[in-house]
Order: sequence, then C-alpha cells, then structure tokens
Amino acid sequence: MPADTRTAPAAATVPARRTASPWVLMYHSVAEFTDPAEDPYGITVTPGTLEAQLMWLRSRGLRGVSVGELLRAHAAGRGTGLVGLTFDDGYTDYLTRALPLLRRHDCTSTLFVLPGRLGVDNVWDPLGPRKSLLTAEGIREVAAAGQEIGSHGLLHQDLTAAPDDILQQELRGSRELIRELTGTLPEGFCYPYGHLDARVVAATRAAGYGYACAIDPGRLAGPHALPRTHVSQADGAGRLRIKQLRHRVRELRRAVHR
Repeated sequence: MPADTRTAPAAATVPARRTASPWVLMYHSVAEFTDPAEDPYGITVTPGTLEAQLMWLRSRGLRGVSVGELLRAHAAGRGTGLVGLTFDDGYTDYLTRALPLLRRHDCTSTLFVLPGRLGVDNVWDPLGPRKSLLTAEGIREVAAAGQEIGSHGLLHQDLTAAPDDILQQELRGSRELIRELTGTLPEGFCYPYGHLDARVVAATRAAGYGYACAIDPGRLAGPHALPRTHVSQADGAGRLRIKQLRHRVRELRRAVHR
C-alpha cells in the first residue's frame, strides 16, 4: 500500500550518511475476521496469516526485529538477515494475539502507541470497526516483554496540518508521556497516516527521536523518514516476495538519484 488511505479526522545508532533503507514491514491489528467489509482500511491480519508470514520470513533466512535493533545492526554492519517489524496504533490485540506469535518465532518488533488515547479506541477511523487501544498497564506489559515502544503521537493527527504548538505537543509531549509509562524515552516515532513534510521531519529530529517511520516518503527518505512496506491479509508467500523485490528496486533507484 503506497500510502495510508484513511482520511485524517538506548538510542538507535544510524549512519551519518544515508545508505539504503532496510526493509521494514508495517502492521496494525491482529484479529480474527472473515468478511473484508469488516476491515475497510486493510489494516488487519488474522493470527494465522501473521504466523504464516513470520514463517515465510524464516524460510527466506530473515528474522523480524524492532526498528531500533535493526538500525543498530545495520550501523554495525550486522544487518544481513534482519527485517523490521512495526505495529501502528497500539491495539489491545497486539498484546493478546501478536506478541505470543512473535515470541514463538523468536522475533521482536516496534509498537507505536498513542499515549493520549490510552484504553479507548480508534476514533480516527470513521468506517470502523472499533478496536480497543492498550491501557497504560498494557503498554508497560509489552515493554517488559522486550518489545520496543515508539510514539505515534498523542491523538493520531495529521501532523502536516498541525500548527507548530500542536506539532510540538504531539512529538515532545507524547515522548515524555511514554517515558512516564515505561521509564524509557522512546527512540522511534511513526507519522500518523504516513503524512509528513520537511517541516515535520525536521521537528521530529529536533524533538530527540533517533529515527522515524513513514510509508513512502519519497525524497525525504532517510533515518527520520524510513519507508515501510504495508502487509495485509492478502499477502501470502508470492506477494511478500514481490514486495521484497519492490523494496530492493526502490532503494536502488534512490541510490542512483542521491
């Protein structure tokens, strides 16, 4: 998915020079469903599908890890065989459905949470379905399980449309709230809806984040605008292989145009 189609209502060391971005997969929710109409934004995979996708990665000699771990490994020249796993929004089903599978397959991931919407639901998705978000205790449980917690802002707002004071609250305010929850400042940020521009990227860097995840950031791609590959319920082995090849081609083209 080239962009998010929903309508808006210890530091990771990164190389000083931008190199090819590592492959990072983007998930959201892990839950059972049978009718595509139950998932109008294409953000849900079933537990069985997630497990099959993790097994496919293993069959290709890849292991899923958090983005922080991925970037540190690449900076040290040890990134071969690693792929980033991210889960946006901080749904309760991450704790109940995704985490047991990640543990089973010896994977870690980055969970991007919204500390301004603890224990409520995804009100920003007008078509639903309503999905519950983790409470403060749930986020602490995820962190204690060895998963990376990153910020998705406070309220899931389009930051490119936010005035400067709101932008700072979303970036710096959410970072401080996560530190209060987990005892650790989050190193990573994830742009709501995948929306970003040069102002937002610069503000994210200035707020102290070591990296930030986007979807398809174009010319802004770099440590604070990492491209990601959307993974859906429809992505079996063949589609995942195509998406992996597309990522490689995209990064080769970026290298040529740098």
